[in-house]
Amino acid sequence: MDDQQDFGQRKTYQGQWECSECGAEITELPFEPDGDRPLFCRSCHQKRRNNQPRRDY
Repeated sequence: MDDQQDFGQRKTYQGQWECSECGAEITELPFEPDGDRPLFCRSCHQKRRNNQPRRDY
């Protein structure tokens, strides 16, 4: 089959953005920002994830 995708590579977007929490420069994102939602640097994103309550499924 010729329609297989390479799942090893993730598309990244290059640009100049600023972290909404600490103001750090962000130059690469794993998604295209829409301008409506805040952007967080890796460090602030990790802190926010760790502070959220765990979900029990």
